[in-house]
Amino acid sequence: MSLASNSTSSTTGAKKTAPDIETFHGSSLELQNLTMAYGDIEVLRNVSLTVAPGTTTCIIGPSGSGKSTLLRGVNRLHEPKSGDVLLAGESALGVKPDILRARIGMVFQHFNLFPDHTALENVALALWSVKGMPKAEARERAARRLAEVGLAERADHRPRDLSGGQQQRVAIARALAMEPEVMLFDEATSALDPELVKGVLNLMAGLGRRGMTMLVVTHEMGFARKVADQVVFMDEGEVVESGTPAELFDNPQSKRLQRFLSEVL
Repeated sequence: MSLASNSTSSTTGAKKTAPDIETFHGSSLELQNLTMAYGDIEVLRNVSLTVAPGTTTCIIGPSGSGKSTLLRGVNRLHEPKSGDVLLAGESALGVKPDILRARIGMVFQHFNLFPDHTALENVALALWSVKGMPKAEARERAARRLAEVGLAERADHRPRDLSGGQQQRVAIARALAMEPEVMLFDEATSALDPELVKGVLNLMAGLGRRGMTMLVVTHEMGFARKVADQVVFMDEGEVVESGTPAELFDNPQSKRLQRFLSEVL
């Protein structure tokens, strides 16, 4: 069980009583010389990275540097060519992908919601179809997760009736409902209108404060500086530099990182 109840509730500005806030017990994640390829082309080469339990690691870098491919390798959406992924100290490559994805949640750039299902059904569907949870219990948990992301009053709405930011919150609630040990975010705000970005970033930051282990690919440098425990800069399929936000943003060592920051800041 990756969640423990906490009686503290954040009720500031809430119209209704907020759900009980739960503290996450995230697991460690370690990549060991991870190499990934599409055909003969290696897009990741010997990437090693450690994410401590309950911490947030942000991955930054130019387009095409392998950031999203790294997340796909962690979640087995694309099988690594070599190397290993350790979840809580054990290899994640020796188990069935569906079992792994119940332990590692992923939120994509595009929301991937089922258009003909309500928000509640989108969150509950995997609980009864993958985890075999009774439908009533699945719907109760889905309702709780939607309330946590501020969408209790939108539970019966279909995706077409939700804003982009609300759809992304449903996607986050869906991942959280599986009670994952690690959450992966792949440019979760890049498809949103600018006025909707802040709300989703604040939600993600709140997950980190509650102890979720998170690996976040992002182009939001302010978020990485403020929220991350560790920032990783990737370029051309390699980890070029990693460290605390202060180390990378205020004192970049490599010319590649210096050039990247001069372009994006």
